[in-house]
This record gives sequence, C-alpha cells and structure tokens, in this order.
Amino acid sequence: MQGRDPLFVPCTPKGCMELLHRYDIETKGKRAVVIGRSNIVGMPVALLLQKANATVSMVHSYTKNPEEITSQADIIISAAGVANLVRGSWIKPGAVVIDVGINPVDDAESPRGYRLVGDVCYEEACEVASAITPVPGGVGPMTIAMLLSNTLESAKRIHNFK
Repeated sequence: MQGRDPLFVPCTPKGCMELLHRYDIETKGKRAVVIGRSNIVGMPVALLLQKANATVSMVHSYTKNPEEITSQADIIISAAGVANLVRGSWIKPGAVVIDVGINPVDDAESPRGYRLVGDVCYEEACEVASAITPVPGGVGPMTIAMLLSNTLESAKRIHNFK
C-alpha cells in the first residue's frame, strides 16, 4: 500500500532491487518493464520499482506487441517462466536485464538430460545489454541472501533491536 512498508518484502523481488542498488543502477525516472505478473515476483517487483520512482510497464501473456514495449525499457525484469522468451532484438542497447526465469530445456549432452536457462536468451542479450544476470547463478543466490535478510529483520523486530 502506498505510504506504508510491508513487514517483509518477498525475497526474489527484494533481491532484484538489491542487485540494482548494489550495482548503482539508477531507477528514478527510468523505464522499467516487468515480464510476468505473478503474486510471487512480477507484481511485487513492479511495485518496488514504482516505489523507487521508475515508470513501470507490465508485459504478460495477453500483451499485444510485447517486443515493442520491452524494447523501450531501460530496465527489464523477466519472470515469465518461458525459456528464451526475450530475444536480443527485444532489448534496447544499454538496457539492464534481470532474468528471474529458471527453465529446464532438453540437453542430451548434460548428465541429467536437461540444462537450466532463463527467460532471456542470454547469448543474444549479452550483445546488447549493459548488464545481465546469468541463469543459474544470478537471482537465485540473491533470493537466498534476502531470505537471510528477512530472517535477521524478524529477529531484530522480536527483540526490539533497531
């Protein structure tokens, strides 16, 4: 709710915002596109970006011309759950891309028979984006770190530490 802080911010969206903060990526006045509108990632990260004074658009399965909308973004956060959905042509040169997707794709050369990829075609996006998170190894560890952060906040709250 506007003007109020939640007791806890969901871990993955909080991790996305922490990445932006730690890498000094300005959100104020920037165009951000969130791909996916789940209650777990999409909606909360859109609200956090809005709170950080970004102009936020959401792209979802019923959005017409998602490529056009996404290509105008300075910041893209993709949490659609569709392997390689976002192509390099969707990304504005210099945009920052946070890929939350974790999707298994068949890979006969892998011992498990599959490998994990994100929602963003990493090979194409690397050529265009100024910064991008890998999958695996990008947002996942941040989610764990934010879980620990929320746990610490909870302990401080219980024991009246500031």
